[in-house]
Amino acid sequence: MIDQAYVLEALKAVQDPELGKSIVDLGMVHDVAVEGGVVRFTLALTTLACPLRERMMDDARQVLLGHAGIEDVQITLREMTPQEKERIWPKQQAQAQPGGTAAHLNQVDRVIAVMSGKGGVGKSSVAAMLATSLQRQGKQVGVLDADITGPSIPKMFGLHGAPPMGPVGILPAETETGIRVMSINLLLPSEDEAVIWRGPLISGAIRQFWGDVLWGKLDALVVDLPPGTSDASLTVMQSIPLNGILLVTSPQDLAGMVVRKAARMAGHLNVPIVGLVENMSAVICPKCGERIEVFGPSQAAGVAMQLGAPLLAQIPLDPELALRCDAGEVEQYRSVLFDTLAADVARRLPAQRSVPIFT
Repeated sequence: MIDQAYVLEALKAVQDPELGKSIVDLGMVHDVAVEGGVVRFTLALTTLACPLRERMMDDARQVLLGHAGIEDVQITLREMTPQEKERIWPKQQAQAQPGGTAAHLNQVDRVIAVMSGKGGVGKSSVAAMLATSLQRQGKQVGVLDADITGPSIPKMFGLHGAPPMGPVGILPAETETGIRVMSINLLLPSEDEAVIWRGPLISGAIRQFWGDVLWGKLDALVVDLPPGTSDASLTVMQSIPLNGILLVTSPQDLAGMVVRKAARMAGHLNVPIVGLVENMSAVICPKCGERIEVFGPSQAAGVAMQLGAPLLAQIPLDPELALRCDAGEVEQYRSVLFDTLAADVARRLPAQRSVPIFT
């Protein structure tokens, strides 16, 4: 007989992809009703903007429709009450709060996340140069490397070895010009060591980098996100109060398609997009000055129009930047384009920050 107990037992097979626990055990399933072959229930989410909601709904439908006698599944969505969040996920909520052992000592004026959606578009080099240019303009800057499984920020800045421990938290490493950096690569026994972690561990590390690192007083914190819209990006947008996101793409239409996915994720989580940067837009011939579009014609203007965001810069390929990054000398690279971009980003960043969903 298909009744409420039967449905709840079946739905235990459906997991929240982020937390890796059953939606029933997490208390997300409410108001189960069975009428004939139709099952109805309410799925309570931490936020209605949850980008994983369609996946959980599809999983629930597939599980239930696999049982004989169930012909249709109707799911209503609602947002959890603060009491439900506190009762069901006390640990997760505490971790996601923008706090930590050092949080009360940190004064970070602006937080800007650099996101690409697709890998290989030079997102990390844009993040590093954005931080470097902001520092040159007289601002105190930090870089939080949220690309836990593919960190490259320390190598670009020539940083090696573990950062020191302070009395209340980890002290970030400092570059030659005083940029404060925290990355998982600084905590590994070897910079070639692979980080083979599942989502919850990655999310926990990012939260620690925000709340347990003694950043001190910063005018700007640049967060280098990994490619895609998975756990790490979701954790940053859910847990860290961002002033905005800078999207990075390249001329290929494929890169434009994927960056639109990243933009939709930001929109779902109510994080403003400051603008779009097209990296590797062309090669400038050093002899004749001809502009060669090695990756095809630019798609950036069209992508920016679709996103409703300004196109802030089109940055050409420069072998010197690649050489400087490989040598750990990114701070010695000078570019008027990056300096202009940094000033534009600083001017456009909203003063108001996004609100993490766990509040």
